[in-house]
Amino acid sequence: MLTTLKQKVDPRNAALIVVDVQNDFAANGGPFDLEGLNIKLFQEMIPRLVKFIDEARKAKVPIIYIQNSYNSDQNWYLSDAFLEQAARKRKGSYTQRPVAVKGTWGWEFYDGIKPLPNEMVVAKHRFSAFVDTDLDLILRSKDIKALMVTGIATNVCVETTVRMGFMKDYYIVVVGDCCASYSRHLHETALENIETIFGQVVTAQDVVKCWMEIR
Repeated sequence: MLTTLKQKVDPRNAALIVVDVQNDFAANGGPFDLEGLNIKLFQEMIPRLVKFIDEARKAKVPIIYIQNSYNSDQNWYLSDAFLEQAARKRKGSYTQRPVAVKGTWGWEFYDGIKPLPNEMVVAKHRFSAFVDTDLDLILRSKDIKALMVTGIATNVCVETTVRMGFMKDYYIVVVGDCCASYSRHLHETALENIETIFGQVVTAQDVVKCWMEIR
């Protein structure tokens, strides 16, 4: 049993999960920006995440990037239920404006998020990084017991991934200042819910301090 933060973030036990830090969600001119969402909160967070990724590399923590693909020319991925919800609430995203089309600029990782050749990228098509992906197989093959989760958006894909990760019996650590949502209220509410039910919410500094002690 892992009972301390140091044990949970130990590179022998943990992987860093970077969720959906892609241009369509965070960049000016992308569909989330055109929808009127506050992407500045994403843009303010990403430099902190880039620094945290650098620290994770120094600590030799396995890093797994999650990369969404949603719309496609043949609509391989989005169900009627998904599109109906988008049509009601998303002001044209997914229906009038495609989101995260594989191979496009919008699908690519946001500036500063650059997986190295030895770092894994997992494709997903739903809010959870565990739904019909290789993520669980990769983690168990590497004997990973704990997940440090970061990325976009705290209350959607981050929280949905955290919920499913906890249900699959991984220890959960969410690096709160390396996540963001399109409102501070949604971000803070999601972190409160995660801390209460699904895992431990910490800062990047908390984790880096543990890594320095482990070294």
